[in-house]
Amino acid sequence: MNEIYDATKDEQFGKGYIDIDEMRIRKLDDGRQIPFRYMHGGFEGTPVKFSFCFPEAEDYEERFYQYLSPFPGPEEELASVAVTGIDDKIAFCITHGAYYVESNMGSGAVFTNSDDNTMSYRSSAATAEYSRVTARKLYGYEHRPYGYVYGGSGGGYRTIACIENTNAFDGAAPYVIGSPYAIPNCQTTRAHGERLLRHKISQIIDAVDAGGSGDPYEGLNEEETAALREVTLFGYPMKSWFASVDLNDGALPVLLPGVKAMDPAYFVDFWTVPGYLGADPESSAARERICMDTDVRLRYVPGRKVQLLEEKENEKVIDTRNGVNDAWKKMISSSGEDLEPWLELTQMPVPAAGDELYLKGMILTVKSGKAEGKKLQIGRIEDGRIYLTDGFGTDDITKTLELIEAGDAVHLDNSDYIAIQTYHRHQVPGSDYHAWDQFLDEEQRPLYPQQQTLVGPVFCGNGPGCKQNGLPQGRIIICAALMDEQAYPWQADWYRRKIAAAHGGNDVDHCRLYYFDNVLHDDITASVDELHATSYIAGLKQALIDLALWVEEGVEPLPSSQYTVDVGHVQVAASAVERGGLQPVVCLRANGSKCAHVKAGEKVSFTAEAEVPDMAGSLTFVEWSFEGETDFPEKGEWELRDCGQRGMATAEHVFEKPGTYFAVVRVMSERDGDKTAPFTQIRNIDRARVIVE
Repeated sequence: MNEIYDATKDEQFGKGYIDIDEMRIRKLDDGRQIPFRYMHGGFEGTPVKFSFCFPEAEDYEERFYQYLSPFPGPEEELASVAVTGIDDKIAFCITHGAYYVESNMGSGAVFTNSDDNTMSYRSSAATAEYSRVTARKLYGYEHRPYGYVYGGSGGGYRTIACIENTNAFDGAAPYVIGSPYAIPNCQTTRAHGERLLRHKISQIIDAVDAGGSGDPYEGLNEEETAALREVTLFGYPMKSWFASVDLNDGALPVLLPGVKAMDPAYFVDFWTVPGYLGADPESSAARERICMDTDVRLRYVPGRKVQLLEEKENEKVIDTRNGVNDAWKKMISSSGEDLEPWLELTQMPVPAAGDELYLKGMILTVKSGKAEGKKLQIGRIEDGRIYLTDGFGTDDITKTLELIEAGDAVHLDNSDYIAIQTYHRHQVPGSDYHAWDQFLDEEQRPLYPQQQTLVGPVFCGNGPGCKQNGLPQGRIIICAALMDEQAYPWQADWYRRKIAAAHGGNDVDHCRLYYFDNVLHDDITASVDELHATSYIAGLKQALIDLALWVEEGVEPLPSSQYTVDVGHVQVAASAVERGGLQPVVCLRANGSKCAHVKAGEKVSFTAEAEVPDMAGSLTFVEWSFEGETDFPEKGEWELRDCGQRGMATAEHVFEKPGTYFAVVRVMSERDGDKTAPFTQIRNIDRARVIVE
C-alpha cells in the first residue's frame, strides 16, 4: 500500500505567503453581484502559486472545491478568474457555501510539472492545507474545512492522484477520465479511423443519425469496414463521428514526439518489419506516405499582428484555456500572422493514382541555408503552394520564413504521423483492458508484433506522478461522457472496477459513476456543436454538491448509472428509470416518427417525451431548434406528471423549402425543480429528421 502523503509535514511547503488580498465582485448572469475575498500567493522557495476565493462569512459552510487543470502551467492559478457565466467555477463555489482553490501545481512552464513528478499532487495537497490555515484566520475560528478536489481528462488523473496518495481531501470528482493506457491509444485509434474513413465520414454520420439507416458499414470497402470496426471496438462512440468531420486528432500531434522519444525503434520497424502496417507495400499507409526532398522556389512572409501591442500595451493577458479540450493547445506554436504564410517548391508531392495527398502531421524540415534544422507544420497544398500552419514542436513560422531563401533544400515527411496511428496494435496490455481483445488470437496471443515499452503508463504516470491504485482516501463521484471522443467511455468503468477490486468487490461505499449521454469530452457548457451534442457540466456541479452531502452529512448519492460494456463499447438503457444516474432522457418524434416525409409548406407536429431518473429531480426547460438554429429560439412548456419526473412537450413548424432538416429538442432538469438555479440545469438533447419535398 502506498504511503499517504501529509503536506503539513513537508518542509518544502512550510512557508506560504499571500501577496494579493482584496475584495472583489462576481457578477452572475441573473444580475446578482456577489462579493468575495480574493487572495493570491505561493510557497517561498518553490514555483507554486495559488488563488483563493472566499465567500462572505454568512455564506460560508466550511468547505472548498479545488480545481485541477489537465496541464499545469506558470499562471494556471489565474486561469479561472476571468471565466464568467454558467462555466464560472468561482461563482459556483461562493454561491454554494464553499471557497475556490486553484494552483499552478508547481509548474514553471506550460504542459509540464518539474523534474519531480510527485510535485503535482504534493503541491495540490500543500495548497489545500494552506487554504485551511488561511480560512481559519479569515473567518476567525478554529475549524477544518472539508476539501473536494476535481478535474477532467489530464486533470482527472491528477485528481485521482490527490485522493489516492494524500490526506488533504475528503472527496474527489474526476471526470472524463482515462485509464493508464488511454494515452496515446485513444488518440491513435481515432486518427487511424479518420485517415481511412475520411471520404466516408458523412455517410457514417447519416447512418447513425436520427432517421438514418442504422448501418454505418453500408457502402464501405473491406479496408474501411475493418477500420470502423477496429475503432468502434476500441471505444470510439459511433455517435461521435460528427466530431471527426474536420479530421481533428486532438492532442495526438502533441503526444507524438514523446512516443518517439520513448520508442524510436517503432518508427523504423513500422516501415520495414513484417507485421506492421507500413511494411506492406500494398497498404494504405504505404500509399499515403510522403517522404521526399526538394528545394524552395519562392516564399511569402506575411506581416505580424500588432493588436496586442497597440491595444493592450500595459495589460497582462492571461491564457484562460484550462479545460479538458483546450489546455493542451497552449503547446501549439503560433506566430500570430494575419495572413497565411506559404512556400512554393521546385517539386511538389504527387498522390498515388486514385488517391489524394494525406497531409495530416506532415512536417517540412529545412536542410540547408540560414534556416537549416528548422521545422514547420504543413497545413494544406493548393494552387502549387504549401501553406504553413501552427504546430507542436515546430518553429516560429515568420522567423523561419525570414531566414529561408530560394534554393534552400527542404524535406517533406508524414511518415511518423501515419506510423503512430496503429501504435495501439503493438501495445497490448493485460487482460483487464478488453478494448485490446480484438488484437488477440484464440489463445490470447497478440496478432501483431509487440513493442518492449508500454508507453501508456509512462505518459499517465508522468503527469500525476503515480498510477491509479483504486484506494481513495475519501469518497469519489466520477462523471463520464458517452460520446467521449478523446478518453473513451469504458475507461471510467475501468476505474470503478479498480476501486471495487481493491475493496473486495464493494465500490458502492466508495464511489459513484454517472454517465451522460450526447456529450463530448469538452468541459464547457457551450458544445462545439449544439445540434449534435450538449453539456454534462451542470451534472458535474450537481455531483460536487452531492459529494459534499455524502461526506459531511452521510447522505447517500443516487446509485451509479446502469450500463453494460461490450468489448470497448458502453451501452445504456433507453429509459431514464432503467438508466439511472443524473441526466434526463428525451425522445423526439416528428409526425410520430424519427423520420418524417412532408411537402414544403406542410405543418409538422413534434412531440418530445422526457423523464428524469428516480430521485434526480424534475423537468424544468424545453427548447426547440427546427432549421439549424444553435440558440434554440423556440421555448416550450411541459405537460408534467409524476411530480415533474415525466413530461411531454409539443410544437409545430412549417418548412417552406425542400431539403433535409434535423429538428432538435433540448431539455433540462434540476434536482429541486428550480428554474432559477444557474449552475445545475442538467441537459440532454434528441434529434428527428424531416425530409421536405
